[in-house]
Amino acid sequence: MMHTIQKLLVTGLLCFSASSAFAHPHVFVDAKLEVVAGPDNTVKELRNTWRFDEVFSSSVLMDFDKNADLKLDASELHDIANTIRSSLGDYGYFTFITASGATIKAAKPQVFNADYKNNRLLVYFITKPEKPIPIKGNLSFGVHDPTLYTAIDFKNDSDLVATGDGFKKCKHTVVRPNPNDVIKQNQASLTEAFFNDPTGTDMGKLYATRLDLAC
Repeated sequence: MMHTIQKLLVTGLLCFSASSAFAHPHVFVDAKLEVVAGPDNTVKELRNTWRFDEVFSSSVLMDFDKNADLKLDASELHDIANTIRSSLGDYGYFTFITASGATIKAAKPQVFNADYKNNRLLVYFITKPEKPIPIKGNLSFGVHDPTLYTAIDFKNDSDLVATGDGFKKCKHTVVRPNPNDVIKQNQASLTEAFFNDPTGTDMGKLYATRLDLAC
């Protein structure tokens, strides 16, 4: 039997359609993102913190609590972390990066940990760009689920930050797209994308909160 997180990701893909693209998500995450500059004036890493909603967290507890003690011990949390990391691999780890308009993929996270506190599943992981990104020009960083099944929410602008000396010269802007404006501005491309690939597209990035840097 598939683990909870894998089942939800698969279900999310199957549910994706022209109408469901704007439907309510089923999993909710309070997120924080810290983009860190390296000493060589390139982007070093992206540090993610996710806090899942109580309903989803309880389903994960039931799925991974092998000894049925209503707790998650270190080995069970380790299994959860590995399952999420494996599942997110097909979705670019929900990470999108652009450098002067070019899309940069995220490498597989080597640091990926899970915890369970106050009835909420917590996940911490670090992603790195697959290739070096010089800190210059226009850079953009964000986290979103391309299936739109999971809502990644940055409640405050301070939840998306860029740290390190390399970013001091950059103008930092947190962008929160208005869904109605996105639909109006991209109606033709959204329709074309769906009919070209009705099983799912990555147009969800148009709606995602992101951190833009002008350096």
